[in-house]
Amino acid sequence: MDVRKNLFLLSYCDIIITKRGVKMSADHGEIAMQKPISEYARYIKNLIPANIPGTYSLKPMFKTIAGEEKIRNGVIAFRDFLYVFCDRLISDGHLYAKPQKTKNPANYPFLHDVNHLLIDIGYYGKPAENDGSLLITEIPSFTDPKPKISASRQTECLRFLALCGFVFTGIDLEARTRTISEVQPAEISYPDNPILLTGLIALSVSAKELWVRFYNNADNLFRCDYRVLKAEDTDILDMLKDFLYPLPEKLQKFALELHRRYTDMGMTCITINDDAVHFAYSYIKNSRRTLSTRDIYQQRVWEFSLSMKYGYCLVVRSKKTDKYMDIIKTFPLPLRDKIIRGYGCDRKLRNEPCQGGCQGIRIPLDDSILPISRDIEIWLDNEMPDSLRK
Repeated sequence: MDVRKNLFLLSYCDIIITKRGVKMSADHGEIAMQKPISEYARYIKNLIPANIPGTYSLKPMFKTIAGEEKIRNGVIAFRDFLYVFCDRLISDGHLYAKPQKTKNPANYPFLHDVNHLLIDIGYYGKPAENDGSLLITEIPSFTDPKPKISASRQTECLRFLALCGFVFTGIDLEARTRTISEVQPAEISYPDNPILLTGLIALSVSAKELWVRFYNNADNLFRCDYRVLKAEDTDILDMLKDFLYPLPEKLQKFALELHRRYTDMGMTCITINDDAVHFAYSYIKNSRRTLSTRDIYQQRVWEFSLSMKYGYCLVVRSKKTDKYMDIIKTFPLPLRDKIIRGYGCDRKLRNEPCQGGCQGIRIPLDDSILPISRDIEIWLDNEMPDSLRK
């Protein structure tokens, strides 16, 4: 396969040239029926941070909300609520969200609505005198002239949160439609663990004021991105450990060893968050200009990724295969065929439906990867600059 042709097709699929410059293409995949929301709930449950530290310093902007310890405990309480939330989605979510035809398998409007509602509750709610509930008169996602959540959907969102433990005093959840503006003020509580409300406030403030597209998950409360609240940056290795946590120990060890091997060689690891999670590895030390995180991602050689469609994967964007084809021929047949087949736009390269082929050569990060772990190291080594190969 002509590597230069593959790279041209990759560039064509991965970026769109517009009058305003270069932007990422979101058009990956054919229109298809989504999986049930219960499967998506299992996916997002894997993204909830299992190991939130008990101590870390917060950005000064959060000190007006509550003491640092109370905020940290509130975030942990909100994380625990998310496990309940996901379990309820698994058991009852089909009553609230039906699969639809879409190019984006992660696009569930009901979840977007609940996320907006939670952010509004946390951001606009005021702690009651007893500190066990929030009083709220304004929920823009309900009350704006063009609300993000329709009147018919508002009650559904409230009912589902009530299933998960929230209590909405003064709101008739049996009404077919009812907006928050009809109750002045509404009282919202979480009796099972009231300190959750403090965590919700802090996370909602970060969603409104600290979210940066692609770089953090602040606007998605289902990710419980407590790191956005931290005064200090989080070590990328700690983030990777959290990402890998749901996997079996042997797979975690394999992935962490790859990370250490190539960061020790001088590769830069960055994380990008869109509809999937990416830990991408690029060699940029010879760059003559300062690169943004997005620039670094565009130059990735390989990455770990997790998406609803493909699950956990190792994705490699080989660029030098023509220089070590004799080595590739020694690899086990399935791996050898994948590499020789190359990557690029599935429609243009092979006249096949889009399978995200322009993103790279995709290898599932499951038990099947362990027997070829050494071959993968050799493969990735040969993609490094000659002077840095181990």
